[in-house]
Amino acid sequence: MTSTSTGQYPRTRMRRMRRDAFSRALMRESRLSADDLIMPVFVQEGVGQRCVIDTLPGVERLSIDLLLQQLDELVPLGLQAIAPFPVVGPEGKSDEAADAWAPDGLVQRTVAAVKAAHPALGVMTDVALDPYTSHGQDGLLGDDGDILNDETVEALVKQALSHAAAGADVVAPSDMMDGRVAAIRDALEAADHRNVRILSYAAKYASHFYGPFRDAVGSSANLGGSNKNTYQMDPGNSDEAMREVALDLEEGADMVMVKPGMPYLDIVRRVKERFGVPTFAYQVSGEYAMLKFAAAAGALDERAVVLEAMMGFKRAGCDAVLTYFTPSVLRWLAEERT
Repeated sequence: MTSTSTGQYPRTRMRRMRRDAFSRALMRESRLSADDLIMPVFVQEGVGQRCVIDTLPGVERLSIDLLLQQLDELVPLGLQAIAPFPVVGPEGKSDEAADAWAPDGLVQRTVAAVKAAHPALGVMTDVALDPYTSHGQDGLLGDDGDILNDETVEALVKQALSHAAAGADVVAPSDMMDGRVAAIRDALEAADHRNVRILSYAAKYASHFYGPFRDAVGSSANLGGSNKNTYQMDPGNSDEAMREVALDLEEGADMVMVKPGMPYLDIVRRVKERFGVPTFAYQVSGEYAMLKFAAAAGALDERAVVLEAMMGFKRAGCDAVLTYFTPSVLRWLAEERT
């Protein structure tokens, strides 16, 4: 049967532009590059130390010297930024989390070493107390067991200032305390750290996808059967996320984060469309682990699904993604260029 001018077939055939690789590339709306990736790293004390994380296959805790070796390999592949997370032993944990702002603390030394070795590499530090608290919460506890908001903010300010003094380019409060962005911004300005950017974890949900991360930093056992529902967001809420983002932007945040990532791409899209600001997502440890274990079982093609997931983040509106797949994606992108 042949087409006629009366239109037995549509004049517009959507498949025409999909027929060849060149035309598919010409109309591709979202693209992935090395510039879209931020690599979370877990740092531990010692020299020449590495430790596998059973629930995060392929990710290791590294001492600072081994982290620098890894960066020597990845920076030439286009790595733009890292986000270090400390693995703190029992001796560094307390009810007051005082080690969080120690000038010679693990994060502070990591920042200084990375910036000395790779001055142009962006370093985004996590501002939160949970690696340092004996109870595993992101805030300080009152006598009744409640999280003390304002007292926690005071501690977070000291932590952020110590990171800035060490050379951090970006401080990223992930605690979800009320008012912490404004307090950190005011303190940074007063201390002449006006160019230090704030990446606010503005829409961070009380998710069950964080389990492997808590194993990695050693806070899972301390947290025990407790939860973080009084300060992290309810997974059923979307409008509330818009209020959180708006408040953090008013308080001086330069960038905002949605966490977790793939289950919350609707939030990413709403944030980007409404505010038009630099918007990031964190493909969290549980998301990473699901893909890794599925690929290891032969159920999925790891490279294909990871690149597809990254494209999903970009399509939703992400300017960049924190992902443990960063080393793999950098290598795959490099292979595609050769």
